[in-house]
Amino acid sequence: MRKFHSPSCDTCSARFQSVFCDMPEDEISFISDSKHCNLYSKGQTIFNEGNYPSGLFCINKGRVKLSQTGFEGKEQIIRLAKDGDVMGYRSLISGDPYSATATVLEDSKICVIPKNIFFELLRKDVKLTGKIMKLLADDLKFAQNKITNLAQKPVIERLAETLLMLKEYYGIKDEDAYLNITITREEIANIVGTATETAIRLLSELRKEGILEIEGKKIKILRSEALLKLANLYD
Repeated sequence: MRKFHSPSCDTCSARFQSVFCDMPEDEISFISDSKHCNLYSKGQTIFNEGNYPSGLFCINKGRVKLSQTGFEGKEQIIRLAKDGDVMGYRSLISGDPYSATATVLEDSKICVIPKNIFFELLRKDVKLTGKIMKLLADDLKFAQNKITNLAQKPVIERLAETLLMLKEYYGIKDEDAYLNITITREEIANIVGTATETAIRLLSELRKEGILEIEGKKIKILRSEALLKLANLYD
């Protein structure tokens, strides 16, 4: 982790994809003057499961995974985050320790709004409070769907849904149409909720069927309709 010159919230492009997108100028300046920012290298931890929060984390630029430690220390990725996303709000509001560990998937710039500043903003800005409540509701809905999927969906359906989610969430690279995220087979398995060996085998089968093109850690979806059908999301 390295400190760097904090980007101004007034000119931050990621802000317009975040809960702070339409805040009044005086509140944006207040955040900009109060926050601090750090540079994280790929693989570094931003915060650890079990620690108590001291602020709200905002991704200025980068990719982050949030994961929990499960049975026998196995990692379960519960959420992915990108530019403009905020992290740590649930623990800040509840007063509980973090329920997940945040680790950067690529070099990232992360800003931190101190806890007292975050609560002052919530008291002053009804719109922001509503947006944070919406995030909490979305998290609950996602968790409920995840439980149902793990209990009822076959692994191939969960894998197909995960690949489609990665495409929708991160997009594709303009130059070669690969998914705009570099992700390991183990990390894919930890999102899907299966063994790494199973994920590798199923990805290989999807490649042989011409649904995917795989080059190292890069994945290109060649037949989205086939993935939709496999994910049981086909209309």
